[in-house]
Amino acid sequence: MKISDLRKSGHPPTLLSSFLYFDISFMIWVMLGALGVFISKDFGLSPAEKGMIVAIPTLAGSFFRIVMGILTDRIGPKKTATIGMIVTMIPLIWGFAAGKTMPELYAIGILLGVAGASFSVALPMTSRWYPPHLQGLAMGIAGAGNSGTLIATLFGPRLAEHFGWHYVMGFALIPLVIVFIIFTILAKNAPSQPKPQPIANYFKVFKYKDTWFFCLLYGVTFGGFVGLTSFLSIFFVDEYRLSSVQAGDFVTLCVAAGSFFRPVGGFIADRIGGVKLLSTLFILAALCMVGVSTLPALSLVIAMLFIGMMCLGMGNGAVFQLVPQRFQREIGMVTGIVGAAGGIGGFFLPNILGTLKQITGTYSSGFLTFACIGFVAFGILWLANVSWKKTWNVNEEAIKS
Repeated sequence: MKISDLRKSGHPPTLLSSFLYFDISFMIWVMLGALGVFISKDFGLSPAEKGMIVAIPTLAGSFFRIVMGILTDRIGPKKTATIGMIVTMIPLIWGFAAGKTMPELYAIGILLGVAGASFSVALPMTSRWYPPHLQGLAMGIAGAGNSGTLIATLFGPRLAEHFGWHYVMGFALIPLVIVFIIFTILAKNAPSQPKPQPIANYFKVFKYKDTWFFCLLYGVTFGGFVGLTSFLSIFFVDEYRLSSVQAGDFVTLCVAAGSFFRPVGGFIADRIGGVKLLSTLFILAALCMVGVSTLPALSLVIAMLFIGMMCLGMGNGAVFQLVPQRFQREIGMVTGIVGAAGGIGGFFLPNILGTLKQITGTYSSGFLTFACIGFVAFGILWLANVSWKKTWNVNEEAIKS
């Protein structure tokens, strides 16, 4: 398999468009997390409230991922993405022009969830253009759009420091409009786009235990990635007394590991199997979180978070190397459901970290809890693989362990 095969076997303009759409959407989705320190100061939030406010877009994105997953299968990913970007403009305008009260902030966070739902559109759009042996790499490239979080964490605090966080919401409209134009011109639905089915048919995938296995696995890998992305700025400021800009820079470094290694995870999974790769990644990520829970020197905690986020990012790519092979016709709906599970995981993690900090007085308990979840995920993967070896009608190389 060569990377050049992507040009011959699919549609590169659509792959690029999917990446850009996913990238800018993720930037917007995690914006409250990137600006969390500034918002917390304005509203005087407690640790638990900090965790809640940055997690609301993630939870809302879980719901919208299912909705947009259905729309992707019914009206096609291009129309769905176009609608999604238009709706995403609303909370940005609202946050720029108002956003002075907590109810407004909650409403803005909910609407920002539509940006997070881009996952349910960009990945199926890419998947339908590429053959099975390129799924991991193609989905990994499109999925690397979660690197948009880098833009939010790197530039968000800097702009907010000079202009205020309200203006940052307005500035985000500029790249969104640019991507909207590019996407409209370049993106195309694949010829394999399935015919619309009755709404009830899409929910039949809930009957399959494999759907739930993927939800649990992705709830840890992606939930861990986006949850940490949303909360680490607050963690660095509270625990290590960094400035907002310094915290944003270190978060950007950690997020870069998870974002840019997602395609690597998909590529390796194509070669050695998603299960074998995920098994290793869950153990490594859990061990890193155990290390972080000791709250060591700043340099060490950044190193462990970097490696941990890298493992979670590669895990995201590995999970979605497996999903299209099990669910081909229902890829839009299943992507929405599994993506929703990832969003729910991303909602709970900041709340776990914030709430346990408020209860115990330390972040150690929260990171240790996440480490335990990583070990549990390894056990779930082992159980799932036993089932897959008996029932999957796919290439043995894809699930070997």
